[in-house]
Amino acid sequence: MMKIIRPALVSLVVFTVLTGIIYPLTVTGIAQLIFPAQANGSLIVKGGKPIGSELIGQPFDDPKYFWGRLSATSPFPYNAASSSGSNLAQTNPALLEQAKARIEALRKADPQAPASVPADLTTASGSGLDPHISPAAAEYQVRRVAENRGIDEAKVRALVAAYTEPRQLWILGEPTVNVLNLNLALDDLKKE
Repeated sequence: MMKIIRPALVSLVVFTVLTGIIYPLTVTGIAQLIFPAQANGSLIVKGGKPIGSELIGQPFDDPKYFWGRLSATSPFPYNAASSSGSNLAQTNPALLEQAKARIEALRKADPQAPASVPADLTTASGSGLDPHISPAAAEYQVRRVAENRGIDEAKVRALVAAYTEPRQLWILGEPTVNVLNLNLALDDLKKE
């Protein structure tokens, strides 16, 4: 019996040390050396305090800021500890009600905005934490943000263009705008 149990226990200890301690520490060490900002959460720090991450969506509902995508995380929106989509099918009435409510909020914030609202402003991403919107979604909000900040629309539009990120490796995905970075740039613009 001991001939069977001893190798099993030795294997358990060896593989626990290899895969549970040595491998994670090695990967973490390499990440800290090669990609330190990303390995630490891509945090944005201002005045010595972390104010957000480039990788996690943030809630913005003030009309002077660009708004990001909806969040379906629980128990509260933009909960980074609970990444999840809504799991609502396209035919689910609750999904339609969420979209209608978001469109109503966007129209209330800017009654003169174009009738067609970009889809990414009315739906949640698969993770519920997407920090990006499409350039079309940013363009849709330019007038409202400029008006609420007392800034020329052309200046806000130029800022959107400056913060539009191209496709990854020039072929993957679509161009995006990081909402937090754009809103921080708007706050800095106001100070000038």
